[in-house]
Formats: sequence, C-alpha cells, structure tokens
Amino acid sequence: MMKLTIFFLLIFNFSHAVEFIGDFKQGSFILGKTDPKSVVFIDNRKIRVSNEGFFAFGLDRDRKNNVLIKIKNKNETKVIEKKVFKRKYKIQRIDGLPPKQVTPPPEVFDRIKRDNKLIGKARAIDSKLVFFKDKFIYPIDKYIITGVYGSQRILNGKPRRPHYGIDFHAPEGTPVRAMMDGEVTLVEKDMYFTGGTLIFDHGHGISTLFMHMKDINVKLGQKVKKGEIVGTLGQSGRATGPHLDIRLNWFEVKLDPQTILK
Repeated sequence: MMKLTIFFLLIFNFSHAVEFIGDFKQGSFILGKTDPKSVVFIDNRKIRVSNEGFFAFGLDRDRKNNVLIKIKNKNETKVIEKKVFKRKYKIQRIDGLPPKQVTPPPEVFDRIKRDNKLIGKARAIDSKLVFFKDKFIYPIDKYIITGVYGSQRILNGKPRRPHYGIDFHAPEGTPVRAMMDGEVTLVEKDMYFTGGTLIFDHGHGISTLFMHMKDINVKLGQKVKKGEIVGTLGQSGRATGPHLDIRLNWFEVKLDPQTILK
C-alpha cells in the first residue's frame, strides 16, 4: 500500500493550527485545513475556506518560487513560506513528421480558440462544493499508462506544449468512471484536440477533465457520484489510438493527477 506523505505544520503563538497534505513540489495538489473562520491567501490570492476549515491549491509544473501562504484570524496574521521542489520531466524528440501533424491548419484556429474558451470558463468556476477533500479513484480498472504529467515532445525540432495529464491506454469502449463526486460543467462531443470532453467541478476551483471519450452518458449541470459510469473510452479528437487522457486543475493551474490518486 502506498504511503501518503503528510506535511503537518503547527503554528505556535497563533490561535489555530494549520495542516497541509501533499508534497510541495512542482505540479502538486495541496490540501489544507485551518480554523474555518480564517481568511487564507495563496501568493496574495484569496481562496475559499470551507465550513470545516478545508482549502485547496496547486503548484504549477514549472514553478520556481517558494509559495507564500497567508492566514488571517481575528487580529492575527501568519505568513508561511514553503519551498517548492523541482521535478525532472521526460523529454521526447521526434523528427521527420508531416507538417500537419506538428501544426494545425489555419482553418481550424477559430475552432481551437472556441474550445479553449469553453474549457477555460469551466475551469474558472469557484463553487462551494467540498468534494476535493476526499479520496479520488482511478477512472478505469485495467489500463497501461502511456503518458505522464510534465513530459514534453519536440516535433521536427519545435518544442510542443508539455503534457499536463495522464494517458490510460485501454480497449475502445472501456467504461469510464467519475473519479470523485462533483458537477458536470462541460460536455462537448467533438473538440478539435480533445474530442469527446468532460469537465467535473469538485469545489474551490478543483476540477478534473476527461478527453478523447467515445460515448458520453452525462449532461451539463448533472450531479455525479464517485465511481459512476460517465461514458466510454475512445480515440476522438487528435488521438492516435484509444486512450483516456485525464487532467487536474486548480483554476488555470495545471496539476499532476497522480497527486490526488496517491
């Protein structure tokens, strides 16, 4: 059984303790808990605190600076500075590809812009849901991991965007489950890059995204339960074979899904 790394930080001379669960390294999801009446800022960004004192945030793939956590309670303010540790990412070079496989044709630029706008809107939701504090599950049972967070391809000498998710290879039509309770905030069956696409809101800006779906069984605004079948794995969009690409976000910050699965 994998051990859960827990950072437990007690702030003395401060009226309430602060707990953190998660690794303070690039790409990580961090769960925090403090006094519910506290006001919490992450790098001067005010974030939600639940009625039980839970809050969440994440660290970008390429973050270089330490993270500053400011907690205000009554007339007290405490600033915690945590070092963010660097990670090494896999770099893959592929040369000799046809140009159309490296750069999309100009006629699809408007479609890509529309898709990105819809995804950005769903990821910007800041709801009061608190499902993010519970244990997430894998979306499928039997799989081979073919892509990991942070890896990057250099195609014909041109660096592409890093991969911000996990790719699960499995037979087309494999049932896909919700990783956590949440609300469906995006349902699109034919996005240019991601094909059949779903986004689920789990509260406080934490969302999961499923790409390349074949069938989609849920509707926009629907409430889902952890483990509920939401569709089937496919190879829609810009996919070279059947697989499920999952993403994790804290608002616009792209996080490593493995940090909620362990």
